[in-house]
Amino acid sequence: MYKQYHIYIMTNKHNTVLYTGITSDLKKRIYEHKKKMVSGFTKKYNIDKLVYYETFDNAYGAITREKKIKGSSRQRKINLIRSLNPNWDDLYDYC
Repeated sequence: MYKQYHIYIMTNKHNTVLYTGITSDLKKRIYEHKKKMVSGFTKKYNIDKLVYYETFDNAYGAITREKKIKGSSRQRKINLIRSLNPNWDDLYDYC
């Protein structure tokens, strides 16, 4: 069976906090964040809006990209989001 991997960036209502993650089931994982089913950072800071994601054919590519994004400055993450989602819309319905 073919499996895809996704890296994603989420934020809160006011776009003040950014969270980068990785998953093999993007729709399910974002749903879990939105419904506060995931304890920790995203629940604590009310992160529930998907603003960016990329899809990969292998785990290695996704992990490598996630590390690169996590190591980037906040401004680079903002620029990345704005490059594909200038209005910071919630992309949940499109994933």
